[in-house]
Amino acid sequence: MAESERSEQPGPSGIREVYTHRLEQRRTTHASWSYWDRRLSDIRLAAFFAVVACAVWAYQGSWIGAYWLGGTTAGFVALLLAHEPIRRRADRTRRAVDFYSRGLARVNGQWAGTGVEGTEFLNLDHPYAADLDLFGRGSLFERICTARTRTGESILASWLLEPADRSTIAERHEAVAELRPRLDLREDLELLGAQVRTGIDPEALAAWCAEPRVLTGWGLPVVTITLSLLGTAALVGWLFLNWGLKPLVLVALVDLIASVLLSRRVHHAIAEVDRRTHDLVLLAELLSRLEHESFQASLLRRLRAQMETEGTPASTRIRRLARRLTLLDAARNQFFAPLAALWHWTTHLALAIDAWRGDAGSEVAHWIRAVGEIEALCALGAYAAENPADPFPDVVDGPALFEAEDLGHPLIAEDLCIRNDVTLGPEVRVLIVSGSNMSGKSTLLRTVGANAVLALAGAPVRAARLRLSPLAIGATLRVQDSLQAGRSRFYAEITRVRQIVTMARGPLPLLFLFDELFHGTNSHDRTVGAGSVLRSLLESGALGLITTHDLSLARIADELAPRALNVHFEDQLRDGQMHFDYRMHPGVVEHSNALALMRAIGLQV
Repeated sequence: MAESERSEQPGPSGIREVYTHRLEQRRTTHASWSYWDRRLSDIRLAAFFAVVACAVWAYQGSWIGAYWLGGTTAGFVALLLAHEPIRRRADRTRRAVDFYSRGLARVNGQWAGTGVEGTEFLNLDHPYAADLDLFGRGSLFERICTARTRTGESILASWLLEPADRSTIAERHEAVAELRPRLDLREDLELLGAQVRTGIDPEALAAWCAEPRVLTGWGLPVVTITLSLLGTAALVGWLFLNWGLKPLVLVALVDLIASVLLSRRVHHAIAEVDRRTHDLVLLAELLSRLEHESFQASLLRRLRAQMETEGTPASTRIRRLARRLTLLDAARNQFFAPLAALWHWTTHLALAIDAWRGDAGSEVAHWIRAVGEIEALCALGAYAAENPADPFPDVVDGPALFEAEDLGHPLIAEDLCIRNDVTLGPEVRVLIVSGSNMSGKSTLLRTVGANAVLALAGAPVRAARLRLSPLAIGATLRVQDSLQAGRSRFYAEITRVRQIVTMARGPLPLLFLFDELFHGTNSHDRTVGAGSVLRSLLESGALGLITTHDLSLARIADELAPRALNVHFEDQLRDGQMHFDYRMHPGVVEHSNALALMRAIGLQV
């Protein structure tokens, strides 16, 4: 993204003003619709009691009461019909208020606990998900995710968990840049997607639609149409041609036998209809909104094309099915049921529904996937809009590389974020970071890791500039013991290190982030083990950072020079208080604050 393009985007204060203005508008609109929603609820209740009173009056034999009963009943039904769209608008504007409230919370740094935490996507065996706080309260996923469908959330989570290749990242950059200013689209997807998230199980819906046809062959349609025509002729003959009841009774008997023989296949074809009708209507609304959006980015155009089959929009195809489902429901009407049985109404519609599934059912999974991917891109677009100073990274081919200027952690508020330059590769491949407690060593590792995850997912990064190659990522910042598995913290750590060393032999160069490597053992074993691991990783073309309190480990940099370099974080004790600048300095730290911290909290040491 060019600098001139970035400068056209509203700054944090600008997006805050936009969100605040729209929030006030939505609150006003919501208050108005809520007022009418409450008033109509009260009027409906009064109308119901009026219907009851008129019914009692009419029951007592009053012809005036009968007239009043008809009028009040009609009025009550009219109120029911008028109230439902008002109730829906009140609910829609409430969700719009929530949408902009959450947006303001993100811009103001108060988003933790207000969004989707995504803990269902957290796998503790993943090489960096827990270490870099990808999921959970206050996580990277909660900060970024504005997707409202389960598929959208799942796709966004997969992007954070699986680094993309360079061409995919470039396509996402183009799409995110186009979606960044489209606030109206994001709002509409929020309002429609909120219903879809609670109403649709995407896997179950796609599986139902993709089931093989059960009403195949030409014989069944021919028999059904023939019986329907015979039934119609017998009915007309009885009513208007004086044929008598015998032809009608005979046809009805044949219909009964046919219905019994076909019942199992027909039931199988429509067994899940009741559960899926609402899901399909919601999906059609979401697809229709996206179908009316014009896109220029190649990825968005390709996803938009996936929402059509043979030139027909997906929403149109779904609405055709929805109409058939509505007609099928008519057979349950007690007045229409006899005619429905005579005409084989259910069988005809079961054939139509089964034919729809055979024709378009296999496409439903692709439609749901396309919607989810656009939602995930919109989430990155919202993040880009809310952080306009964050640029897209420059992803390059070649040897392992990570060059960042003014790199900061994306989850730390802008006014509190201390930034550092970090350069890894091609000459210096390892930074050995020493420093006292709480000085910022682990935060540096998380900063590098979180920005690498964002960069390789196709999102903007918290830096003035970031240039990197496609990388695999492995970290040991949150390795823990397990009582259930009978594993110590040290055993869990060496297991993770083995996983990361194995990753270094994979197709992508490795970015490793080791926090206090092997600190669960003695200094001699730690130094020998860490040195061997670092040499193995460097031979595999990896790069990364390792933090340590053990100054003997810092001497490994001399052995691995010039591929390794010592850096450190400093602190100062003033008036009994520790002060940190959180700035990375060259060389090895020259003192420790451990004893000072012990004394500061009252320990006699």
